[in-house]
Amino acid sequence: MNEIDPRDDRRGLEDTAVLSELNRLVDELDPPPADLVDRVKFAIALESLDVEVARWERAGSFAGVRGGQTGTITFTVDNLTLMVNFTSTGSRHRIDGWLVPAGEHTVEVRVADHQSSCTQADDGGRFVLSDVPTGTTQILVHLVNSRGEPGRTVVTPTIML
Repeated sequence: MNEIDPRDDRRGLEDTAVLSELNRLVDELDPPPADLVDRVKFAIALESLDVEVARWERAGSFAGVRGGQTGTITFTVDNLTLMVNFTSTGSRHRIDGWLVPAGEHTVEVRVADHQSSCTQADDGGRFVLSDVPTGTTQILVHLVNSRGEPGRTVVTPTIML
């Protein structure tokens, strides 16, 4: 017959105490971001769309756009390349972008807790959004086919402006 060793019970209490202290330290020293729930809700909002996620290919001097700074990021997916340049002036940002292959596609910028902004790329694939607020940001490109009909939608990973 197996008897319970009282030392096993003490070890369990010691383990619980160590884990409780570890949990407290993690919460104190490395807490989750205060806006984590909002970021998750922002990302989930795209679930109802049929989108392709572009890959972040190359970052220029972009390292958290701050006042007066600029930076360039290139995204790719299948046969589309999206290059965007960010210019920051305080709490607002200008986004200059280029699509390859070029086309008159709709470009939408989503910023958490703000209304989306849309613009149309010109026939050379160039677009500008000049008054983008600071926050968790994604760029969506709503592609049109050669007949001008709506096609697929491409979305970038989240960017913090």
